[in-house]
Amino acid sequence: MRRIATIAVVATAGAAGAAGLAAWAMSGGQQKRLGQLIPYEDAQAVALGEAIYADHCAACHGAELEGQVPDWRSPDAAGLLPAPPHDETGHTWHHADALLIDITTRGTEAVVGRGYRSNMMGFGDVLTEDEILAALAFIKSTWPGEVVEIHNRINADSVTFSN
Repeated sequence: MRRIATIAVVATAGAAGAAGLAAWAMSGGQQKRLGQLIPYEDAQAVALGEAIYADHCAACHGAELEGQVPDWRSPDAAGLLPAPPHDETGHTWHHADALLIDITTRGTEAVVGRGYRSNMMGFGDVLTEDEILAALAFIKSTWPGEVVEIHNRINADSVTFSN
């Protein structure tokens, strides 16, 4: 009986601790939110990311993050989708940080697989991990607050549902 009571106390304490940790990690005032990998609130990272975006991303995704063409959802003559916008009109914010980092690092074809074709190359051999994070930080820093909140929930859900 004593052993069962001890197990119950330990289990309750563990569950309370995990719930407390999740609540702390998801609280709006915390710098590090659950699933949050992109440092969009770090002014230095955002400034570096703006320069990296201009040098490595803007040629395809647009200087104003507007995308390659207005109809970015329709394949071109080669059957490839144009570069999408990275502003709030695109779908970048629909993906969790971990996926955005993976796509930017390895390229869309490598991430999607199954013969999917894309012009989006991987930048893992061109940029450092910090530079990739900075470019993504710049992109996210331009989104309206409502979109950032939704994206932060997507990040939290990606961690919650992947465990």
